[in-house]
Amino acid sequence: MIPEHYVWLTWATSFLLPWGALFLAFPDRRKAMIWSSLFTMPFGLTEPLFVPEYWNPPSLFDLAQKTGFDLESLVFCFAIGGVGAVLYDLITRRKQIELSEKEKHNPHHRFHPLIVASPFVVFLSLVWLPWNPIYPGIIAMFAGAAATCWCRPDLLRKSWIGGVLFLGYYLVFLAGLEATSPGYIDRVWNVEELLPFRILGMPLEELLFAAGFGTYWSGIYDHFRWRGSVATAPES
Repeated sequence: MIPEHYVWLTWATSFLLPWGALFLAFPDRRKAMIWSSLFTMPFGLTEPLFVPEYWNPPSLFDLAQKTGFDLESLVFCFAIGGVGAVLYDLITRRKQIELSEKEKHNPHHRFHPLIVASPFVVFLSLVWLPWNPIYPGIIAMFAGAAATCWCRPDLLRKSWIGGVLFLGYYLVFLAGLEATSPGYIDRVWNVEELLPFRILGMPLEELLFAAGFGTYWSGIYDHFRWRGSVATAPES
């Protein structure tokens, strides 16, 4: 059993293990992982929006309880960002390519800045409504994924499969959390304010978060960096 005060730290840090393994094993993906992780990490600073409305985890130096911020959230966001951006390509064995100039000048790309900003616009538009902040977060990620696929139809398959893959990946960590700290989810998540539905004992909101994050984030590097992916030629 992990002491309650260090469960969030242990769980967040555990996400760094597969991140490090992938970083070492796939040198060609390191740039995408670093870029995506550094881009994701600042989202950990949004934690005051979710504490204690969504959850209230004991944290290092009691920072979450005193300020709403915590160091664990930065570690967590860094780790899931890098993995979420490359998981689909690694599992499907696809390689990165640069988009052609013709594709870059597709009429849809007139709206590129707006498409990129869409999840942030959606979240900021909805977070002020009288509901738990996790819901505008989930809606914003799915909206961002839909906008991305409209702008880049070639990312449609990658987005939805990436969402499924990341959901499975995240579910393993959730199950590990509950197995090593039984009852932690019920003690820390504000379950009374969430939907009364569980899947495998996990809050539906956490699974929707994972699916939304994977759906949006699987194409984030390609969209920002004007990249695409193609199947790797089979070895002869």
